[in-house]
Amino acid sequence: MTASQLLSYILSGILLQILVLAGFAVWRRHTTLQAPTAIPVAPPADSQRDLAWAGHRGFRVLRREIEDPAGSQCSFYLAPVDGKLLAPFKPGQFLTFQLQVTGCAQTNTKPQTVTRCYSLSDMPEATHFRITVKRVPAPRGMPGLPPGVSSNHFHDQVQPGDVLQVKAPSGHFFLDTSCLTPVVLIGGGIGITPMMSMLRWCLARQPERTVHLFYGLRSGREHAFKSVLEQFAADHPQLHLHVVYSQPEPDDLPGRDYRHHGHVDVAMLRQELPLGAHQFYICGPASMMESLVPALAAWGVHSQDIHFEAFGPASVRLTSTAAPTALSTPVAVRFARSQRTLSWDGQQLNLLDFAERHGVAVESGCRSGGCGACQTRLLKGVVRYANPPDHDPAPGHCLLCVAIPGSDMELEA
Repeated sequence: MTASQLLSYILSGILLQILVLAGFAVWRRHTTLQAPTAIPVAPPADSQRDLAWAGHRGFRVLRREIEDPAGSQCSFYLAPVDGKLLAPFKPGQFLTFQLQVTGCAQTNTKPQTVTRCYSLSDMPEATHFRITVKRVPAPRGMPGLPPGVSSNHFHDQVQPGDVLQVKAPSGHFFLDTSCLTPVVLIGGGIGITPMMSMLRWCLARQPERTVHLFYGLRSGREHAFKSVLEQFAADHPQLHLHVVYSQPEPDDLPGRDYRHHGHVDVAMLRQELPLGAHQFYICGPASMMESLVPALAAWGVHSQDIHFEAFGPASVRLTSTAAPTALSTPVAVRFARSQRTLSWDGQQLNLLDFAERHGVAVESGCRSGGCGACQTRLLKGVVRYANPPDHDPAPGHCLLCVAIPGSDMELEA
């Protein structure tokens, strides 16, 4: 082969490569121009959920379910009227309702708008909420006082198909879902409702987490969720169920209906709980909270491991939490709208009681710092709280039902 022939072969090979590369470029440009439009991808499910909403939102009652033999506790299943999915709430939080209550001669009540908070009693679901409401009768031995306005309204008036006005889930009392520390849930009476939310969440999302549930009530007639709790305990070996009756009926059998006789107290907890760290969550009536919560602290449980919520007014304070300093001299409290200046002498528990005693009209609801109904603009001065309220007041506002004056002050009311 001569040198000229070799050179011609090399040039031919280079020319062939150039032609192949040019043809590939033309083909790629053509297919790119003819490519079909991309199909839109459906947004993630969470983007279709209403993560939170301002003010009130309409919820339709889907159904009612009686939860105890006495018929005193009724669950209400609620779905948003707008059909949007619901974002997960924190297990233990509550809903705030604005209710239009009709008057009733039997209960000595007049038509009124009331604001009330009720704990969510189920784990978060995308389609509905559940609350459980206990009927509150007139106080024993005081027939002149009416029964609970909102609870009786729910039991007697609220039916499937009705639409209720509801604020988004809120509250600072909720389960720590970021760890697997054994949890102790203590519910007294209707205080079982937030415990049901926490319990169901744990069983579904953290089945390996040890849970001790102490449920204190009077007798089997008030035993809500009995079959459900027994089935949970049978299906989940990590759940340790302790039912405590204080006044068992003759047909209530120990070992079958309840495990302990008496009240949930630290002595019982020390006997039943294994050694080691636990997180405690407590909800119940004032008498239970005011005795048990300080006793846990005195036992040596760290304050960051004690979480509590009282239904109704209660003075619950950990030993490490300082009470608001009492003012040594009376202070002036001015109500701007009412054009009254009054002297606070510390005789009332809070500014709401103080205002009502002196005839100053202030809207109120839960009276325990949860619903925000008594939120009032603070024009001058400062207020103090024994414990941080569950409802976060807007900047420049305060919650009268759990606040006391910290100085001379002026309120918008």
